[in-house]
Amino acid sequence: MSNYCELIIPVKEAMQEVLIAELSTIGYDGFEESADLLKAYIPESEFLENELNILLNKYGVKYSKSIIKKQNWNELWESNFEPVQVDDFVGIRAGFHPPFTGVAHEIVITPKMSFGTGHHATTWLVMQLMRELDFKGATVFDFGTGTGILAILAEQLGAAKVLAVDNDDWCIENASENIAINDCNYIDIQKVDKLLLTEKFKIILANINKNIILENIQELANGLEKGGQLVLSGLLKEDEADILATCHSLGLVHQKTLHRNGWIACLFSVTN
Repeated sequence: MSNYCELIIPVKEAMQEVLIAELSTIGYDGFEESADLLKAYIPESEFLENELNILLNKYGVKYSKSIIKKQNWNELWESNFEPVQVDDFVGIRAGFHPPFTGVAHEIVITPKMSFGTGHHATTWLVMQLMRELDFKGATVFDFGTGTGILAILAEQLGAAKVLAVDNDDWCIENASENIAINDCNYIDIQKVDKLLLTEKFKIILANINKNIILENIQELANGLEKGGQLVLSGLLKEDEADILATCHSLGLVHQKTLHRNGWIACLFSVTN
């Protein structure tokens, strides 16, 4: 694992979610939000100053940058990690936090630098949609698994088989560790650079971003079995029209959209 670049961006909360979405598309994989400040993180080897300046100049915001040495990274990330609770449905915590009370499901993770710790609105939204789906005996595909928490929740909800993929070595390592911590037995995690599904699934989860979803939506649609369901997130509310139109053209039926802090998660089904 390389050193990380830490960006400190003075910006109001109203703009932070937009910047998180934008920065995620150019490799930033961790964020800390506060009232007037956004911190964003990227491996030092992937930092491109010109690309960053073009993006931030669109919004008229400035930033400062520092380097966090490899050996200090996990300590910093863990020190800022707080438990997450999705109503009475699921609680997400680190091993050094006390167990939850009053939740149906609990996930324990090692809070390393993978996207998807449950703090982000899109992960919260996907879990709310998962609450409404029938996972018992289902085959599940988790596209862009990150920390693996959606795959873990799918198994806890009764999935018979979960294929979880990501294209990032750090995510694969962290997700594998989290899968083991939670005593999961039915999750197959794989590194995949190009999506090519050779089997069909009852439920597909894709919590990534609009561009990657649209690039792979045909493959995702083809990967659904008859009566299957598709959950899409990592999307801003202004992405909804494009997502709905594209999915409709592929024969996917829109069931509902959930909203949270300017982000959305969409549920689709297929009938043929």
